[in-house]
Amino acid sequence: MDRKWNVRTLTTGGIIAALYAALTLLLAPISFGAGGTIDFRVAEALTLLPILTPAAVPGLAVGCFAANLICGAPWQDVIFGTLATLLGAICTRKLRKNIWLAAAMPVVFNTVIVGTMLSMVYALPLWMMLFSVFVGEIAVCYLLGIPLIKLLQHTKLPLA
Repeated sequence: MDRKWNVRTLTTGGIIAALYAALTLLLAPISFGAGGTIDFRVAEALTLLPILTPAAVPGLAVGCFAANLICGAPWQDVIFGTLATLLGAICTRKLRKNIWLAAAMPVVFNTVIVGTMLSMVYALPLWMMLFSVFVGEIAVCYLLGIPLIKLLQHTKLPLA
């Protein structure tokens, strides 16, 4: 992981955390699928930002933690959802040279960790929760996240 941390990097991480939390809260009805419906957390498109900046890794974890806490998610989602986001962000950063493979990291970690956790918390079939999280993550990461990264790569934004 890149080790250059300065005011710009910390600010970038904070902005990413705020954006993730704000998008999740603003779109809460679709961000938190209930009863086996598809979670379509638009903020998950931001989980590809580690491709562009290491500041996104902690920023995404803090944003996820804050959003889940503020929205009243079960404590298991606050902890394990944040862990899934953090692990996905770390691996996305490590695989940043291949955008398609990097985009799979949030999908894999959220599908396995969050899908399993939701199955246990809500006593729903595991296959249904894994499928629900998988479909939502694929849609957001590949249909929104990759175009977002490609757009940002062509801008002159001073990402840390």
